[in-house]
Amino acid sequence: MRIRHRRQRKLSYELIACGLEGHALVGTDAATIGPEHTLMARESDGVRWHRCLRCDAWVVVPPPQETGRRRPPERDEIDLPLRGRPLRDRFVLRLIALDRAVHVVVLGVLAAAVFAFTSHHSQLQSDYYRILADLQGGLGPGSPVHHGLLGELDKVISLRTKTLELAGLVLAGYGVLEAVEMVGLWLARRWAEYLTFVATTLLLPLEVYELTSKVSALKVVALVINLAVVVYLLTAKRLFGLRGGGRAERAEREADMGWAAIERATPQWRPEVPASTVP
Repeated sequence: MRIRHRRQRKLSYELIACGLEGHALVGTDAATIGPEHTLMARESDGVRWHRCLRCDAWVVVPPPQETGRRRPPERDEIDLPLRGRPLRDRFVLRLIALDRAVHVVVLGVLAAAVFAFTSHHSQLQSDYYRILADLQGGLGPGSPVHHGLLGELDKVISLRTKTLELAGLVLAGYGVLEAVEMVGLWLARRWAEYLTFVATTLLLPLEVYELTSKVSALKVVALVINLAVVVYLLTAKRLFGLRGGGRAERAEREADMGWAAIERATPQWRPEVPASTVP
């Protein structure tokens, strides 16, 4: 029996981007299209085909009712869209940026809660021990240590105001750092990749230590995500000169995004020649 091996398809980031943003077509408002424009547009029997410069799809576009220019733009007038590995990197970096956005929201809420608690610390501490005394018969600040949720609450209530203020400042500062990472990664800035790598790497020992004290699904997921971020930035983004560093990444970017890459992906153009008439 003959077994057929099904060819596995790779994830096309170009198709995803075109689905979200639309095709990157040029020259749709041009009055005429010549043979020198076959990389981006072609016309045959009154039908115009425009090529997406991102995903290489050819789309039928009706001739414009009102033309904006006589001919399609020249190559030096066109800002080529991201494609290939640079486009993949943009998706991955923005996923990391969204992860950082979640961190910013959580840290911001925690910092606000700590500062709100600190501003009423004395009153809340007094009310807490009064409620415990009423419920448990005379318990106060010198009561035996509680366990579980009540024990954790005891620890927070017994903290000094200065300690709480410092904790709030640390949370707020870390939230600002995550916000800077988020914006830089969304804009695909090189400095943000280094900042994210250093900040994430410094937190890994703390996350491992937390797992040694108590294992939870949330802690494991957070550790796995941060490890993946560190490995991706170090290898795929070639930080600290690894795998050729920034120079190799720029060369890779030019190879995937330049006009040479578009020419390699362009089928040969053979305009139809009308059959000669026989008298």
